[in-house]
Amino acid sequence: MMFTLYGRASSSNVQAVMWGLAELGLDYTRVECGEQYGGLDTPEFLAMNPHGRIPVLVQEGGPVIFESAAILRYLGDVAGRQDLWPSAAAARAEVDKWAEWAKVDVANRFTGPIFWRVVRTPKARWDRAAIRDAVDRFEMELAVADRVLAGRRFIAGDALTLADMPIGHVLYRYFDIEIERRAFPHLRAYYDRLCARPAYRDVVMVSYDMLRDTI
Repeated sequence: MMFTLYGRASSSNVQAVMWGLAELGLDYTRVECGEQYGGLDTPEFLAMNPHGRIPVLVQEGGPVIFESAAILRYLGDVAGRQDLWPSAAAARAEVDKWAEWAKVDVANRFTGPIFWRVVRTPKARWDRAAIRDAVDRFEMELAVADRVLAGRRFIAGDALTLADMPIGHVLYRYFDIEIERRAFPHLRAYYDRLCARPAYRDVVMVSYDMLRDTI
């Protein structure tokens, strides 16, 4: 199987897919596009994703898929890894419900409302009240994760699954950026377990300095 992943390595959504590919043991090539690389408004790219966003996965002789969560689910099926993406309906639903929550309620409450305001905005122009309000709202979701993780090692159970990618890929930046954070002991222990995984370190725990607005 030959896969091509379109997207820059500094994109957190692309990182989620790269992490999944690594955990699933699937080889791929990556094409830089988006931000400084451009290319998202070309006819060729828009034919793959009419929304003009990354990531996009292309399988040779197979489908073209956009949206990171859809890509991860497809890859889980292709790889046949029952530990990461079970085929049994009940077990799959357990993973899928946490993955959906993490994508919709966790990742979306962090990237635009917090990360862009802190990292992608010059510090002199920070709206500190808006940042604090966004962090408070985001941490309401993290409090849910902290309670759940008191009784399990990963977000959907005691083993890593595809549900960990949508929440795990934002935690590096959450714990790294210049904000005040609440203490979440179980979430922090979970994050430390992710940090011990080579695939997570290699593709998620990377510099995002190129995204900073220093003007």
